[in-house]
Amino acid sequence: MTRVAVVTGGASGIGAATCLELGRRGHNVAVLDLDGARAQRVAEEVRLLGVQAVAVGVDVTDRPAVEEAFAKTRSELGPVGILVTSAGQVGFDTFTEISWESWQRLIDVNLNGTFHCCQVAIPDMVEAGWGRIVTISSSSAQRGSPRMVHYAAAKGAVITLTKSLAREYATAGITANSIPPSGIETEMQHQSQAEGHLPPNEVMAGSIPLGHLGTPADIAAAAGFLASEQAGFITGQVLGVNGGAVL
Repeated sequence: MTRVAVVTGGASGIGAATCLELGRRGHNVAVLDLDGARAQRVAEEVRLLGVQAVAVGVDVTDRPAVEEAFAKTRSELGPVGILVTSAGQVGFDTFTEISWESWQRLIDVNLNGTFHCCQVAIPDMVEAGWGRIVTISSSSAQRGSPRMVHYAAAKGAVITLTKSLAREYATAGITANSIPPSGIETEMQHQSQAEGHLPPNEVMAGSIPLGHLGTPADIAAAAGFLASEQAGFITGQVLGVNGGAVL
């Protein structure tokens, strides 16, 4: 059955791959991203798969803007049945040097942005008696990460938010699960490497039991499954897609 899927952070990386995966699965897709122009390009790729797509430039930390983005999605595609929250921001600072502004920003993007989108999407799912929420968290939330306390804390909260939604909305036919990636090659990773925060690919691959980095498509495949009818008995779970880096 064709559903309407909203993907935040959909203009690049994991978000863009997820938009294409959901489009291949026959869903109509709303591509939400801070970069509206890039979101439009992804939406055009999704349309080539034979489904409908809309691009919306939005800052997920801005609640009125999020509400407007979902209103546009509903008016052009219909009620939201699938939500994948991939919008995120990373940060690297030793703990004692984390500024209050940096702490607030990472909490705002990674946690509050997820909160806003889930809260705005869920009424559609409750009315339909069916819904799929997939949050993109991080392995940093599972094992901790030095110099990333603010990021890890935000992503850890995303996991507990997801588990709580799973329990609260199970009887409404809504599932909520989280994917914490690790070792996935993305533009964000390349930028962090260029800034000297992460080691080269070959060093990162050395810490992964499978011996290589993953791709955004690996995460998208898992998100596509969790958003499917076949995953209807899976909720409140944390599905690590990490090459065995976190067990």
